[in-house]
Amino acid sequence: MKRHNVAEVPVPVSYGGERDEKTGSKVDKMGGGAARRWRSGGCCSRLWLVLVVFATVTMLLRHRYDSGLGHGAAAVVRIEPVHRKVKPADRGGARPSFSDSGSGKPVTVYHKSATTDSSTGTESDGGGEPSSASSSLPAAAHPFSRALAAAGDKGDRCGGRYVYVQELPPRFNTDMVKNCVALFPWKDMCKFTANGGFGPPMSGGGGVFQETGWYNSDKYTVDIIFHERMRRYECLTGDPSLAAAVYVPFFAGLEVWRHLWGFNATARDAMALEVVDIITSRPEWRAMGGRDHFFTAGLITWDFRRLADGDAGWGSKLFSLPAIKNMTALVVEASPWHLNDAAIPFPTAFHPASDEAVFAWQDKVRRLERPWLFSFAGAARPGSAKSIRSELIAQCRASSVCSLMECADGPSNKCGSAASYMRLFQSSTFCLQPQGDSYTRKSAFDAMLAGCIPVFFHPGTAYVQYTWHLPKNHADYSVYISEDDVRRRNASIEERLRRISPAAVERMRETVISLIPAVVYAQPSSRLDTMKDAFDVAVDAIVDKVTRLRHDIVDGRGEEEKLEMYSWKYPLLREGQKVEDPHEWDSLARWEDT
Repeated sequence: MKRHNVAEVPVPVSYGGERDEKTGSKVDKMGGGAARRWRSGGCCSRLWLVLVVFATVTMLLRHRYDSGLGHGAAAVVRIEPVHRKVKPADRGGARPSFSDSGSGKPVTVYHKSATTDSSTGTESDGGGEPSSASSSLPAAAHPFSRALAAAGDKGDRCGGRYVYVQELPPRFNTDMVKNCVALFPWKDMCKFTANGGFGPPMSGGGGVFQETGWYNSDKYTVDIIFHERMRRYECLTGDPSLAAAVYVPFFAGLEVWRHLWGFNATARDAMALEVVDIITSRPEWRAMGGRDHFFTAGLITWDFRRLADGDAGWGSKLFSLPAIKNMTALVVEASPWHLNDAAIPFPTAFHPASDEAVFAWQDKVRRLERPWLFSFAGAARPGSAKSIRSELIAQCRASSVCSLMECADGPSNKCGSAASYMRLFQSSTFCLQPQGDSYTRKSAFDAMLAGCIPVFFHPGTAYVQYTWHLPKNHADYSVYISEDDVRRRNASIEERLRRISPAAVERMRETVISLIPAVVYAQPSSRLDTMKDAFDVAVDAIVDKVTRLRHDIVDGRGEEEKLEMYSWKYPLLREGQKVEDPHEWDSLARWEDT
């Protein structure tokens, strides 16, 4: 895939360099030959040079703050201050505390807007802004050198983890939530966009749920959920030169969703083209050509990969835009053959507010009696020759150890009730997870949340998707039975599952239960102390990805050229493996033909 060469991107003056400790303005510390040339001129020459340098730096700094906005302070969305009481000590050393010098006072974690005078901000040591040590890091050859140096600053708890939030007008994000009635033509989405994208709260469910932390969440509200968490991310910074990554708060999923039906291609692409114009005009973009930028597009990747410009094609062409190919897009289903998107879990109904809530839920599902060997919740796909759902339903009906919940349209649909399908999964040892309308399905995460071992029939449903959140060795937490075995060889699901020893079942179930924190989205108003949720895992993975690339650039290695056709394979490679080495999914390299 053709990418811009980062090494050829000019370094903007607004990056790097030291800042005066009092004024916060840039200081160009010259020495060596530069200093000698400075001394060799006369008084007029010196004065003239001072005026030229001052004018140039002033213009560039103004461009840094104003470029791409054009509407003034009233037209942008800012990450507002979020006050949060922080515990004085960490549990298990998982994450740093951000209390102010141990005072126990509420800490303001905030992002200084790009139009704010940096000299007026109050910096806290190790909080949402860099420490004094980080703010005096020296200038270097690369615009991200200060960010790399901050990672080694022992006095900065956020060193190497800072995220800078790009500013966008509210029509690109929060205005969509305010106009929630227009998001979907056949369903009122307003109740699902409430509570930061979690939807309406649920409790009890006849003993299925805990009393708190459970919501009727829609599977396509990741844009809102991620944004709410990012507002309260403990390491936000207003200095892009310190940022390990740049978050672009564009609700790409909600934007295309509201235009999928009844709109032409021009309407579906309009906002995508506009947001690209804005972010590529910003100096933060030029630092790495967008390689350090990320955003959420909380639908499946195919909603953003329209192949032609005609109105008949599905979705938008957002992911085909050259600038977007340099960024990381977070979707609930990624393309196995493209490098610029990464899959994150569908939202489940569980959004814990504390470690204790997670521990209590894990203990609950660990102790459950599971009378059914396996179960399936879903509907047949009679119009699809590739689907094996009809075969699975038939096998489940014929088995005395399988429980079936057939989904149907209308108010009698039990699959629309979280209490119903969670009760089914909690009573089952294995849960069948064939492909949905696309490769993935939300039900896989609902099953894992219930402590039910998923049975997959296609690698695109989980194994090559959620590589940040699930183990590389899929046998640790799941069972794989190929679609060909079911469709062409009439493999018995019951017989296959009965072959698994009780000890192996116990190990797999325990692994599934241990993965619960990584596949749920915790409450944004609090945080988990000794574990990481799906948001934390994703942000850490993005930061690691950008940091590795930056080190490669500094070391002169540049960016590794990767073949898009093998994009599914790269995350699964083990130490020493090459992409050309054999892999168990090679025979399914073009899965759309299977």
